[in-house]
Amino acid sequence: MPGKLITFEGCEGSGKSTQSNNLYNYLKRRGLPVIHIREPGGTKIGEQIRQILLNPQNKTMTPLCETLLYMAARRELVESAIEPALKQHKIVICDRFLDSTRVYQGYGLGVAMKLIEDVGRLATKGIEPDLTVFLGLPVEIGFKRVGSVKDRIEQRSKAYHRRVRKGYLNLAKRFPSRIKIIKVDNDKNKTQEKIRKLVEGLCLSGR
Repeated sequence: MPGKLITFEGCEGSGKSTQSNNLYNYLKRRGLPVIHIREPGGTKIGEQIRQILLNPQNKTMTPLCETLLYMAARRELVESAIEPALKQHKIVICDRFLDSTRVYQGYGLGVAMKLIEDVGRLATKGIEPDLTVFLGLPVEIGFKRVGSVKDRIEQRSKAYHRRVRKGYLNLAKRFPSRIKIIKVDNDKNKTQEKIRKLVEGLCLSGR
């Protein structure tokens, strides 16, 4: 694909949405062709699936059902937005991607990693991020940043979210050239500066 896919990952309260949106606005100001999307969501069907997944009332949802719903929303997003944008030489900034399923449903819920990888290849059409920004923040600090109204995933135990964070760190060791750990600073602007330095080498060289 001639475009670039940049994904943002992190535990709850890490600031992914804010930082990915700030990067989008920065690249847009630089005159680059860029889009910003989120997972699950980004499409009409994906947003409906998002509501099902995050609704606290859906307490009896099984881990496999949860996994497949995320994958279904991902496939819709790849077909409708990501793949077309990459073919048009655009930079795609995506708030979460397959790594989220690896850690939240794999490490967190115990869904077989082979199943996640097999279905994941189908859902993503084999598209891999060129860069993944992992916002490293301790679980306890992230919990303090989450508002009082929590969605179904945010309501899970700290033990669960610690497994998720451990999963991210393991993935960073597995894919060191793709996944870059950014330490979250108290100053959001300083965190954004670190991210921009990473992205400039990927997207701005030669322009």
